[in-house]
Amino acid sequence: MSVNLSKNGAALQAAYKDVVDGKTKTNWALFTYEGNSNDIRLAGTGDEGLEELVDELSSGKVMYAFCRVQDPNSGLPKYVLINWTGEGVNDARKGACANHVSTMANFLKGAHVTVNARADEDVEPDSIMEKVAKASGANYNFHKETSRGSDAPQGPVGSVYQKTNAMSEIKRVGKENFWAKAEKDEEERRLEEQKKTNLERERLERERKEREQKEAEDRERRFKERAGEIDAQRRVQLETEKKDRDAAAQRSVNAREMFLQKERSMPSAPPVGTQPGEYQPQSPIEIYPVLLVSVPHFVFSMASWSMSFCVSWCTFSGRLRSPFLQKSTSQPEPESPPSSPVKRVQEPPASPVSRAHQTPPESPVAPVTHAPPEPTVNVKGT
Repeated sequence: MSVNLSKNGAALQAAYKDVVDGKTKTNWALFTYEGNSNDIRLAGTGDEGLEELVDELSSGKVMYAFCRVQDPNSGLPKYVLINWTGEGVNDARKGACANHVSTMANFLKGAHVTVNARADEDVEPDSIMEKVAKASGANYNFHKETSRGSDAPQGPVGSVYQKTNAMSEIKRVGKENFWAKAEKDEEERRLEEQKKTNLERERLERERKEREQKEAEDRERRFKERAGEIDAQRRVQLETEKKDRDAAAQRSVNAREMFLQKERSMPSAPPVGTQPGEYQPQSPIEIYPVLLVSVPHFVFSMASWSMSFCVSWCTFSGRLRSPFLQKSTSQPEPESPPSSPVKRVQEPPASPVSRAHQTPPESPVAPVTHAPPEPTVNVKGT
């Protein structure tokens, strides 16, 4: 993220103007970050020069210092910008703050010398003043008086050439390489994080699509299974209904055939005489199927009916008159003495079933006739 100068902008502008304004005693201002954020705040100001400023630098922070010094050659005011990165700052913070150097240089504009420092030996006042003197472009000092017209011998004519300090040059090149490497590492780290973010996003998207596809397949499979179960139940139901219909039709056909068969096997109605008491019953073997078909409840009273029928069959009044017996004997029977007529009680007509129970069957050879009643006891005095 970029550095934020608007949050404490008024205080930052006021401190900067106090340093560049020659009318005030303030000759340095120190800026730093608020915690781990990118918001710049004012850390302090002073009027005792570089010595006081160096004491305010912290080894665990990233700070920016803007100081006004006097050029040792010309005596003119010069401005020094110090980009301080303490040795205790972690590498991630160093890389993030490396992108803010150009922004702070644009804000603290007008600096003649820029110093990138990490340790106390990088911000020694003497070394900084040497850099300021080199940046002025001349070693002439207007404030030093020269001995004009003196007879002292002049030294050899020299030049401004100075021997190169190998150690300082190595340090300067090392610092430049360090910051370049830090910026490159920060750029690589940012690209790596972006690449990881893209890969993670693609992985999540791929997993989401696979999960949705699997859920859709599961839903389709459950739907097909449910449809198959419904079809199977429907087929079973249709088969059951068909079997029920076939069984019902078979039962109706069987019942109808049974009824027709019973109707065909049922004997014709027994003949009924024109006179009461002339009903000709059939044998019990022929009567039994008729009663069994027409009167089902008669089965339970069959035993009692058989007994009563046998009694009525075996015990009946009168003698059996056979034509064979009549042919064998030609003598007339003796006349019975007159007897008083006995009043006979007329019985009510009985049903065919009861008459069948009470009337004995006739012989197929000749009709059976009842014998005349037996003579009764004579009344006294007749």
